[in-house]
Order: sequence, then structure tokens, then C-alpha cells
Amino acid sequence: MAICHHHHPTFLTHHPFQPTATTLPHLHIRLPSSFRCNLSVTSPPKLEPEPVYTSVKSFAPATVANLGPGFDFLGCAVDGIGDFVTLKVDPQIPPGEISISDITGTGNSAKKLSKNPNWNCAGIAAISVMKMLNIRSVGLSLELEKGLPLGSGLGSSAASAAAAAVAVNELFGGKLPESELVLAGLESEAKVSGYHADNIAPAIMGGFVLVRSYDPLELISLRFPSDKNLCFVLVNPEFEAPTKKMRAALPTEISMSQHIWNSSQAGALVAAVLQGDLVGLGKALSNDKIVEPNGAGPTAVAIVDDEEKGRVIGEKMVEAFMAGGNLKAQAMVKKLDRVGARLVSSSSR
Repeated sequence: MAICHHHHPTFLTHHPFQPTATTLPHLHIRLPSSFRCNLSVTSPPKLEPEPVYTSVKSFAPATVANLGPGFDFLGCAVDGIGDFVTLKVDPQIPPGEISISDITGTGNSAKKLSKNPNWNCAGIAAISVMKMLNIRSVGLSLELEKGLPLGSGLGSSAASAAAAAVAVNELFGGKLPESELVLAGLESEAKVSGYHADNIAPAIMGGFVLVRSYDPLELISLRFPSDKNLCFVLVNPEFEAPTKKMRAALPTEISMSQHIWNSSQAGALVAAVLQGDLVGLGKALSNDKIVEPNGAGPTAVAIVDDEEKGRVIGEKMVEAFMAGGNLKAQAMVKKLDRVGARLVSSSSR
């Protein structure tokens, strides 16, 4: 159980994760497809919103981040798989607090994940949104249903955080914009897997998202053409790779030639997304010379424009995992999720 309201708020400084209570980041709109969060002090909400539902259920999709040369600054959402959060107004929970009542789902999630909301991705994000909304009159209980295995490289922690952030926001009438929900999820990611937004941003916003800046946080939505098909072949071996552990394997220094090469490939990757150019996208994704050779998550990804073709490729990739590493693996073919985290059901008061 965690308390989500403080009588003496502290103020946000230049660092995004100083302890906060009800302070909110100030939003500067630059372009219709991007937003910029200038972390300056603004007034807290004057009124605490009342819940508009007694309970809600939300979903947040899996994400594929570190896309080729896009390490820590480019990710996308994947349709059809992800995490669910059910959130209820609970009179048994003290006002202003939240409790995680149950964790179920894929693999060993229920055994490995803490029900202490201060040490759970969903709990941390939910607490952050409650602070933003200044919730102090009702208590909440949260149930987390994991549809993603831990350490899979599919944004498992981000999906939990995104679903929780959206659930709290929607329960109280959807007062907060996507930008602030991303900040709430980023607070969760920082505690659990590191300060990077390339999973949490697409999990909330959907589609492809470019992280232009971290200080201040500035995100740009990259719109893949709606008239073109894009499918992801996701092959996940029976191998858990925690994000912090995998990041520790990365080089601390790179050469100028590596920097130039990866920068050019990152530019080509963005151009391919905006143009819907799958051939160019595939070339850019497979030409990272810095991160991919060292590993950054166990899930292997291929892109195609046809689901049936993707299933054939997935079978070959599964065979390759067994032949090359004696690892069992599962393959699935999923489309691009263009929506992001959303409400899937609700119960009115």
C-alpha cells in the first residue's frame, strides 16, 4: 500500500526525478506530431477530480525499442499483446492510497513481481498519476494481468506502467494529456529498468515514437502511412534478459566511424518509417554497429508486409535459435499498434 498525497509538496528542479507531490510539468506544443515537456514549476490542481467510474480496465501494448541504430531514442508499439490493469475505487483502502490486490498472467510474473506499489512498475506509475491529479479522498485497488513475459525485450515493464497510468487517469475523467502520462511511466521505468522513454512513450502513444530530447523530454510521433501494411515477426527464446543486465554489456566508448555510421542509419530509419518503405526500414534496422552486436534483449525481430510470409519466416527463426544456441523459442506475427494504451471497459457509478 502506498500514500499518494503529501501535505507539503516539494518542487521540481532540473532533474526529472526529484521527489514530487502535486507539481506538474509545463507543456510546450511545438508541432502537431510532437510535444515538449519543460519541467518547470506550475500551480497544482485547484480541485481534486471525482471518480467518474467505480472501476476501469485498461490495456497497454508490447513495444519494440532500440530499433536498430535507434538505441534509447526510437521505439514502436506492437498490436495484440500486452498487459491489462483493472482499477477500482475501494472503500477498504485508506483515502489517497493504492494497493495491488493481485498479479496474474504469463510465466512466473505473479511470483517474481512485488505487490508493494512502491516497487512495482504499475504501482509506481499509478502513484505518480494520483499525485498529478491530487487524489486524496478515495483509495484504489489495482489488479495486474501480465500478458508479456519478464525480461523478454518486449517492453514488459513499460506495458504495466502505461496500463496503470491510463487506468488512473480514465477513472478520474481523463484529465491528463499523453505527455504527462509518459512522464508518470518514465518515473516507473527509471526505478525499474533505467531512464529511457523508447518503450514507455510508444506504449502510451502508439505507433513509432522518436525521443528527440530527455532534458527536457521531447517526443515526436512518426506516422507510418496508414495505407501500407507492416507486420512484426517476433521470436522470443526461453531466455530471460533483464534490461539493466543487458545494458551493462554495452560498450562505454565508440569510435567516430561507428558514430557516423549509426547516425546515418538512424536518419535512414526515420525516413523509411515516414515513407512506409519496408526495404529501407529493413536495411536500417539490420545495420547497427554499436548496440546490436553486444545484445540488448532476447527477442529477435523481423519486418514484413504480409502475415503469412511472416509466419514462414518465424518458423525459420525458431529453427535457427535451436540450431545455433539450443534454445527453444516461440514465434508470433503482429501488426503495428497505432493507438497505444487505452481503456477497454468501465463500470459507471
